[in-house]
Amino acid sequence: MARALVIGLAETGIAVTRVLRAEGWSVVVVEDAPAASPVYAARAEAARAVGADVVESPDASRSAELAAGADVVVPSPLVRATHPAVAAARAERVPVRSEIDLAAERARVPIVGVTGTNGKTTVTSLTAAMLIASGVRAETAGNIGRPLIDAVADATDVLVAEVSSFQLAFSTTLRPQVAVVLAITPDHLDWHDSFEQYAAAKARIFAQQSGEDLVVFDADDPTARRVCAAAPARRIGVSLRADARDCYRVVDDALVYPDGRVLAPLSSMRRSLLHDRTNALAAAAAAFEVGATSEGARAALATYATMPHRVALVGEASGVRWYDDSKATNPDATLRAAMSFDSVVLLAGGRNKGLDLAVLRTAAPRLRGVVAFGESQREVVAAFDGTSIPVVEVEDMHGAVRAADTIARAGDVVLLSPACASFDAYPGYGARGDDFAAEVRTLTEERRR
Repeated sequence: MARALVIGLAETGIAVTRVLRAEGWSVVVVEDAPAASPVYAARAEAARAVGADVVESPDASRSAELAAGADVVVPSPLVRATHPAVAAARAERVPVRSEIDLAAERARVPIVGVTGTNGKTTVTSLTAAMLIASGVRAETAGNIGRPLIDAVADATDVLVAEVSSFQLAFSTTLRPQVAVVLAITPDHLDWHDSFEQYAAAKARIFAQQSGEDLVVFDADDPTARRVCAAAPARRIGVSLRADARDCYRVVDDALVYPDGRVLAPLSSMRRSLLHDRTNALAAAAAAFEVGATSEGARAALATYATMPHRVALVGEASGVRWYDDSKATNPDATLRAAMSFDSVVLLAGGRNKGLDLAVLRTAAPRLRGVVAFGESQREVVAAFDGTSIPVVEVEDMHGAVRAADTIARAGDVVLLSPACASFDAYPGYGARGDDFAAEVRTLTEERRR
């Protein structure tokens, strides 16, 4: 009987365990940090119920021993290459496989894989929406929520998968029919050893493609453009420049095909900020390759709703609009959001992921002021040293919203776009955004009294 060692008992780990046990594998799951929670207890019980062994809190020698005795080791996302089980597997020449590789090998329909630093979830969901509006059965999976290996047996025509650098770091066989590579900018450098390694992980999404396949890439981003130049598949770019060649692009307030035909006027989109345009072009280029129609793409663009915590309007009072962009956990995402507006009061801070926050000063011409909070607030303050931008330090979200209110003027946008992770004060970016929205609601209700 083939033996698998699965590292981690979160959603991906339990999904891999279920599939391999159903195929007759002997499975051991190691969990380094078992949580005292009902969710973890249920996952552990589910793994045992299908016949897997669960080993909790193993020391390094035990993890290495289990890996050496396996036929394959499957690390969950965020498991590092230095993990004792991964290191032992490689020393013993035991294959280390990413869940997305196992999933793709079992897939019966085309896969569209979407990666990049920002916009992955939007492009994944919008691509699926365009396909569905075109009468094509499509499902989303991967880093967007449901593990890809859970979705491959579904009755569908296309799988659209959001794929992270953590998943791609161990990928060796993934071959999506369409690979979408959005802008690649510094992120997760606390996990990857360098930006080059991070970019190299992203490039794995097309490494196994051939000339029959397609890479859609952000032609306005130098790193995406550089890494995709080595892709073995056909390539098509997306660009906001009207003069970009061989690209889906924006011309005269319209999204256009590479040949210049109009796909959709910007006015027909539910929202058309700069990053919305790039995301729309990338989704369309990918969706057309696997069966979407122009009519379906236009219908999706007209009705697609902004996902929560991604430059989502959460309040308006006294001529000031308040936007929740809590999903912006790196500086590039924050810059893209801030540069979409003319006058911004920016709320930034949290737990830095080893990134250079000084690049935020690029947005200075658009900023009326900055409110800094969280572990990295001193780094946020330092980012604007030498500028005329006023920066206020606060203790919490209540203070941040109140400080922003004193700075903002009619016509301004107050933008929570932290450029940092939320884990210094919240369980996730969603909770941070919800806290912001609640504080904005309280403030706007006070304004109406």
